[in-house]
Amino acid sequence: METKEMSYNELVINGFMALFFNLVMLPALVFLNFLIFGQLPWLSIPVLFVLVLLFVLMLPGYFSQEPNEARVMVFFGEYKGTFKNTGFFWVNPFMNKKKLSLRARNLDVEPIKVNDKIGNPILIGLVLVWKLKDTYKAMFEIDAQTMADSKGTGTASVSVAGRMNAFEDFVRVQSDAALRQVAGQYAYDDNEHDTNELTLRGGGEEINDQLERQLNERLAMAGMEIVEARINYLAYAPEIAAVMLRRQQASAIITAREKIVEGAVSMVKMALDKLAEDGIVELDEEKKAAMVSNLLVVLCADEPAQPVINSGTLNH
Repeated sequence: METKEMSYNELVINGFMALFFNLVMLPALVFLNFLIFGQLPWLSIPVLFVLVLLFVLMLPGYFSQEPNEARVMVFFGEYKGTFKNTGFFWVNPFMNKKKLSLRARNLDVEPIKVNDKIGNPILIGLVLVWKLKDTYKAMFEIDAQTMADSKGTGTASVSVAGRMNAFEDFVRVQSDAALRQVAGQYAYDDNEHDTNELTLRGGGEEINDQLERQLNERLAMAGMEIVEARINYLAYAPEIAAVMLRRQQASAIITAREKIVEGAVSMVKMALDKLAEDGIVELDEEKKAAMVSNLLVVLCADEPAQPVINSGTLNH
């Protein structure tokens, strides 16, 4: 999106030089006025009035600016540019200097309830870092002034804190919308064990990157930039949390059993191959089946098997 932000190129004077003129030169001119026009009061009084008026009018033109701050200059409703230099300056006292902070700010979005791709209600929250990138869009593309007034005293003058809080509210609403959109595109977890499907719990950086892109697209119109966005809370909604916990426990048990059976079969095969290879004993198919059955029972049992000694033959 094309930007209309531009640098302020109107008259800017070093603040200390202007202050010297204001505090030293003007009183000196007043003194000279009395010396020169002391005998002509009809001329001295108007000149004195003009000098005092000039002194008073110069005072609102002073301001100091720290790093990562900016002032949007507006002259009777006309945008004149954005001033980003640091230091102490004096500009036209009739210039409206709207102060903004360009520093990064944190925003912790409270968990919200949404439905994932398969319709399960989940709670999801995020934390993000944002900052102003385009001062023109931030001031004039969204109604920041009215939003700040509604939270303050309602006066025409809005502090930088009130203005930045209004921007933060705008970011919060857009973050809520982006979070709902991204969460609805993916399932919370991989219910079908399809390792190729991206999920909210297993997506990691991919989900965070997509969320960051969505936020930047939404906030570009307001001149704001998302530096980083991360999901910091993810859980099933309370109404289905207990059911889903049992499902996860069952899934974990099944996975563990699969590993146990796989290992037990491997050990039984290794035992049979070793017996046949070393010629320790010859077993027919029936005896192999009995041995396999006994070994699988021992290896796959939940509790240690009790040893039983057979005092007869293998067949009895």
